[in-house]
Amino acid sequence: MTNNNQSNARALAAQALAKVMQQGVSLTEALATVRSNIKIDTRDQGFIQELCYGVLRWYEPLQCVLSPLLRKKLPPRDQDIQALLLLGLYQLIYLKTADYAALHETVQAAKTLQKNWAAPLINAILRSFQRQQASLLKKCSATDEMRYAHPSWVIDRLQHDWPTHWSAILNANNEVPPLSLRVNTLATSVEAVLAQFQEKGIAAQRSALSLVGILLDKPHRVFDLPGFCEGKISVQDTAAQLAAPLLELAPQHTVLDACTAPGGKLAHILESQMQLKTCVAIESDAARLQKVKENLERLHLDKQRVRLLHTSVQAFAQDWQGEGFDRILLDAPCSGSGVIRRHPDIKRLRREQDLATLAQQQVELLTALWALLKPNGVLVYATCSVFKEENSEVIQTFLAQHPTANVLPIAENWGVACSVGRQLFPQKQGSDGFYYARLIKQ
Repeated sequence: MTNNNQSNARALAAQALAKVMQQGVSLTEALATVRSNIKIDTRDQGFIQELCYGVLRWYEPLQCVLSPLLRKKLPPRDQDIQALLLLGLYQLIYLKTADYAALHETVQAAKTLQKNWAAPLINAILRSFQRQQASLLKKCSATDEMRYAHPSWVIDRLQHDWPTHWSAILNANNEVPPLSLRVNTLATSVEAVLAQFQEKGIAAQRSALSLVGILLDKPHRVFDLPGFCEGKISVQDTAAQLAAPLLELAPQHTVLDACTAPGGKLAHILESQMQLKTCVAIESDAARLQKVKENLERLHLDKQRVRLLHTSVQAFAQDWQGEGFDRILLDAPCSGSGVIRRHPDIKRLRREQDLATLAQQQVELLTALWALLKPNGVLVYATCSVFKEENSEVIQTFLAQHPTANVLPIAENWGVACSVGRQLFPQKQGSDGFYYARLIKQ
């Protein structure tokens, strides 16, 4: 990248971060907005993503370092300058960027944003940090919030829920996750994909968790991976690959995938059992449902007996006139606390009070879907959360309200057993954090 490109990339990263910090939009949405406004080459895109993810991953210690250096709080309209200061510090502390490059290009980025007045401010603060670095970093490692780079409420919750696992969960959340793939066994085999990767010099290994999972040692552009465009592989975390096997699908089963987007679990269901009587997948977000359709087309699964419906769970449960379902998968909306390493903006966007609201919604979704399940049918409940309030406590509440619901044990050794179901934690070079429970209707 030229210097001009570097300052532009920093400016674009600051704009995306400002949208997250000020407007509360997701980083995925913020980056998409920034990219849609200007043509960015692949290398710059990677750098922008590195800056955004890094700042959000290490936000607490970065903000702790910045606070004493920035004597006057910047107004909301200048959150892009606040973001530039944070990404300047991120480069110096975590990326070990050469001092000159970090200072000069970050200062230039303020000019790119047409905020020339901020250039001397950024220069002064970053130089002041260089002079006081040792004392500032020591001060900002004194508390768990700074040491683990998580909001205090998340740390408190994890200490309460998982007293022997909380620190490992927090450390794993701050790791860059591996690229996880699911092999479409209708089109190829795990062995064939691994052999193809080896030919291309792509370091990969089988997942210890999923029979169809592969983990890559280093990140890759998915479109460059052999077999991706042909529908032989998909990107999906190995913990998410456990949903389809837990359904124990058989020929002529009727299946409902509630809250289907982005469609990875639906595709895995169709790959796992080609002789389903019917499969219905519902999603309330039209744009996300379109992505599901595109994924099925890439995997050549769109001709199978699957119906994609744009509707909510409650509306579907009220309007459905067809037969009941043998199997239902509810991948419930949740805090996303198990996938923080993939989406570090969750630490900025979620609030502790969200959990009670989500738990209530999860019970309501279970209740609406339960009426659609056939006698002796099985419902698999899944979240990408590590908080008990959204997981085992939701299932216990539901069981207390529904005498026809019984627990089906999960006879696996992955994760840890809960009062109901099993919990996976985010693992370094392993899976995300996921919770699963199986219920049978009697």
